[in-house]
Amino acid sequence: MSERAGLTRLTGNGNGECGQGDCPNVYRTPSGSFVVQGDVSGAFTPPQGEGLVEIPESVLREAVRALGW
Repeated sequence: MSERAGLTRLTGNGNGECGQGDCPNVYRTPSGSFVVQGDVSGAFTPPQGEGLVEIPESVLREAVRALGW
């Protein structure tokens, strides 16, 4: 079973800059929240238990289009 089971992938069709499932991506959870996959960012130190990732603007735009917003 995939560790991403239950998540809806909103971005990345495998035809872009990657394709091995390790690209910057946005996922929607069954509860309606979002999971963002991207490069680790060092912009500031987040609170313990939290993390920061950077994703390209194009990935956010793709996620918005996938949701029909």
